[in-house]
Amino acid sequence: MIELKNVSKWYGSFQVLTDCSVSITKGEVMVICGPSGSGKSTLIKTINALEPFQAGEIVVDGINLHDPKTDLPKLRARIGMVFQQFELFPHLSVTENLTLAQMKVLGRPIDEAKAHGLKYLDRVGLIAQKDKFPGQLSGGQQQRVAIARALSMDPIVMLFDEPTSALDPEMVGEVLDVMVGLANDGTTMCCVTHEMGFARKVSDQVIFMDQGQIIENCSKEEFFGESSKRSHRVQDFLSKILAH
Repeated sequence: MIELKNVSKWYGSFQVLTDCSVSITKGEVMVICGPSGSGKSTLIKTINALEPFQAGEIVVDGINLHDPKTDLPKLRARIGMVFQQFELFPHLSVTENLTLAQMKVLGRPIDEAKAHGLKYLDRVGLIAQKDKFPGQLSGGQQQRVAIARALSMDPIVMLFDEPTSALDPEMVGEVLDVMVGLANDGTTMCCVTHEMGFARKVSDQVIFMDQGQIIENCSKEEFFGESSKRSHRVQDFLSKILAH
């Protein structure tokens, strides 16, 4: 589904990604973890070309992102993205937030877009909030609406960039529950997260990054169950994050 080969990126003279290679198969859940500033969010944003890269190759569902002929907006329409901030339109109702991109980007008639959006709103447990505005919802509810909006575009893969980092602790669980449900349904997912419980529960593949490089790429069983075999940097990270 997704293949990254030796992807490198610079901001001026500062290299933020160095020879990053990883592949995600259909139905797989990949978790990217590591310290702040390690390049996790930058890496995930290269997958839908929100961040350009200067070296290497990225292929999504057979489409080369580095090919100048590639229609990037058309490709992005097939890749669901959920950010740290909810990015909902505050002046539109929940239902309008769910239908706008479907109509503008996919060309769906309003009735079809509304029915499709409300189906996913129901899936994230918020059908009762369909006529409210984002400002009337909690942070956790807004993020769940953002997930429903991404799903209503029928994406081939869902990208999550620290989707719980802006939430109060009490709201984290309700968003993770939705993500666990998606994983259990076979949704192809790539998640940047510090939620190690989530990673341990649903991931197929765990990527650990540090200073713009992929230090570890292994199964969750190897990452969590065989930590003594991992690099010293991973052992140090896990000892701090799992100690509490």
